Amino acid sequence: MALVRCVTEMGMGVDVHGLDYTSAAQRAVFDAIHHSSLGFQRLIGKTADEMRVDVTIGVPQPGKVDGDAVLSVLPHGTGHINVVPGGLEVLNDGGDDGTLIANAIIIVSFDDGN
Repeated sequence: MALVRCVTEMGMGVDVHGLDYTSAAQRAVFDAIHHSSLGFQRLIGKTADEMRVDVTIGVPQPGKVDGDAVLSVLPHGTGHINVVPGGLEVLNDGGDDGTLIANAIIIVSFDDGN
């Protein structure tokens, strides 16, 4: 199997209060996948469900992201996730709340049959 990269999209998700890492990551994925509507897969004899969707999430504390919950927002394909250090977290004056920004890169690939 040889995967051919077909689409790369970027997104950003914010949790304004609560520092919910998974929610911010889900919003970043939602933002990325709603920048386009893919229809080309029919040209190569594939369906949307045959896509491999690689999701990379950048947040300050990667261990706070529930990867399965993030992948649940993908409408098609088989998702794979990698959570890495990145994003941005700004705490309030008390240090008990803040604003969190998660970044996402989504790469859609198809098996070329070789």
